[in-house]
Amino acid sequence: MQKINYQRELDKLICSLNGTPTLLLHSCCAPCSSYCLEYLSQYFAITVLYYDPNIFPEEEFRKRTDELVRLIKEMPVKNPVSLVVAKYDPQEFFNAVKGLEDCPEGGDRCFVCYRLRLEYAAKYAAEHKFDYFCSTLSISPLKNAQKLNEIGAELSEIYKVSALPNDFKKKGGYLRSIELSREYNLYRQNYCGCVFSKKPLNS
Repeated sequence: MQKINYQRELDKLICSLNGTPTLLLHSCCAPCSSYCLEYLSQYFAITVLYYDPNIFPEEEFRKRTDELVRLIKEMPVKNPVSLVVAKYDPQEFFNAVKGLEDCPEGGDRCFVCYRLRLEYAAKYAAEHKFDYFCSTLSISPLKNAQKLNEIGAELSEIYKVSALPNDFKKKGGYLRSIELSREYNLYRQNYCGCVFSKKPLNS
């Protein structure tokens, strides 16, 4: 199966835009959101959705929330950016990945976690009449952008809201997120977020 260049697809979509469409941007953390907001706020009116029941422990969830609030407050953007913080219920994550606890990082358990968060975003976007939805997750070199976009496209059909194609690590996006994290002195966690990934990462 031929891989799709999702950054190229996004470039084409941006060139075709008329006006300033609304985007629901699921966020995993402030560092990953930094470049995405800098880039996408030029073209979209963004609502950041912080829905991450996978995060462990709750203290980590609160810390990431606070950093996201601070980033949105401090970062200059062309178009407005607002934030929605969903209820923290880690049992939603544990229910979703039951039976996959021993899967290696980056495998089927992670794909289920992608879907859990993207489905919440797609449903929210449809209910609140957003033009597009997507996630910051693809900015990480450790996340499977192909799988994220495939899930997004599937959910787009189910919930009748457009999934924004993306691979935010492209065009130097990941490196720029590191620069912005330093510029804003953002807390950069050393694990993805869930209890199964709570070990140092090479990033």
